[in-house]
Amino acid sequence: MIKKNAFKAEEVNKQIVDWLRMYAQNAKVKGFVIGISGGVDSAVTSTLCAQTGMKVLCVEMPIHQAKSHVTRGREHIEQLKKQFSNVDSIETDLSSTFETFRKLVPIDLDHSKVNLALANTRARLRMTTLYYFAGIHNLLVAGTGNKVEDFGVGFYTKYGDGGVDLSPIADLLKSEVFLVGKYLAIPQSILNAAPTDGLFGDDRTDEDQLGASYDELEWAMLQDESKKSPADFEGRQKIVFEIYKRLNLINQHKMIPIPIYKIK
Repeated sequence: MIKKNAFKAEEVNKQIVDWLRMYAQNAKVKGFVIGISGGVDSAVTSTLCAQTGMKVLCVEMPIHQAKSHVTRGREHIEQLKKQFSNVDSIETDLSSTFETFRKLVPIDLDHSKVNLALANTRARLRMTTLYYFAGIHNLLVAGTGNKVEDFGVGFYTKYGDGGVDLSPIADLLKSEVFLVGKYLAIPQSILNAAPTDGLFGDDRTDEDQLGASYDELEWAMLQDESKKSPADFEGRQKIVFEIYKRLNLINQHKMIPIPIYKIK
């Protein structure tokens, strides 16, 4: 096992690529399908998958998407296709599908709850689309969640971007994803962009939603693993740690197996 305090991007890259290839071969599939968002997580994941030499289908699924997200995603895909002959891409604009859904459900309710529900609907429409392509091409859906999102604060949509077949970067902290991204020379525009899920159709960032940066949440995650409590901190550190603990608690339903009642 590689120690986190001795992180080596090249070695991590090789380990993940070997694991991806072996998993896909054992599953008797042709490769991977990945949703491309224009962010660092999907850029790194798709590049790792491409290195397996197996088929990789990059799917753009805009839903009233910001132009900057689309531009970054296309820049990455074009770079990837030039590097790897096994990479293909397709765009499926889901804006009209989303609007059809929106017209069929009640929206004259609590504004904040409706907005969140519709944001999650976007993610679930994309998951459905990825599994469609996975089914017709005999591919696995590769997840793009990192460790802080998947196991720290639960910052993903249940059965949306959380609905995947395997998670190549879910044991990497966000800072480590960036280190791998730099090693892989993914576009600088992606490395420099503020992380955002793009689910609300505006310019809010992940930090805006979470109330803390990924660097801060990584720190809090490590403190929590060391069994620290809010009483151990003050000022901004105390605030960040409390944010982390609150999100970790309310999102446990995403991070633990689905509860099953056992008949007695």
